[in-house]
Amino acid sequence: MDIKPLAIPDVLLFTPPRYADERGFFSETYNYQAMAKAGIKEPFVQDNQSLSRVKGVVRGLHCQLAPYAQGKLVRVIKGAIWDVAVDARAGSPTYGKWVAAELSEENWSQLWIPPGFLHGFVTLQDNTEVLYKCTALYDKASERSVRWNCKGLNISWPVKAEEAILSEKDLAAPGFAHVKDWFSYGAKP
Repeated sequence: MDIKPLAIPDVLLFTPPRYADERGFFSETYNYQAMAKAGIKEPFVQDNQSLSRVKGVVRGLHCQLAPYAQGKLVRVIKGAIWDVAVDARAGSPTYGKWVAAELSEENWSQLWIPPGFLHGFVTLQDNTEVLYKCTALYDKASERSVRWNCKGLNISWPVKAEEAILSEKDLAAPGFAHVKDWFSYGAKP
């Protein structure tokens, strides 16, 4: 498995090998030992899958507060996304900074987003399906959102604001200035 840290080194890009023949392919998409060696030792307790029917669907930026803070291992099984992680850990040297990677069914890459980060993505193709593993169960009371195109974050999204398709909840999300002590750098989730 190819493992690359991004500009925020806690966020990792994994690309598992695919073994193809005339029948199709086989790929081991998750291996606890490989992930633990890369520093991801939290168990995954929930899998989520989403389908976005059209290009330009934005989901995020989302997180959950402790004790339900989620680490996520995100992959695309059909289509493509621009996947974004924003460091929301107070005291972190990269607080308020973001990294992104294109995940697609072609490149087969996966993005590890640790607890303490906001997460969001935009679909780059119609009928995109995203599957992600989470280290904590969903808890509505601890759920938080930040506006996807907050000027304070200056995320370089590959979609124009007037073309983005969002839920009402995501349209109403506040800016990053509202993130006050949601997470602490170095704290356990």
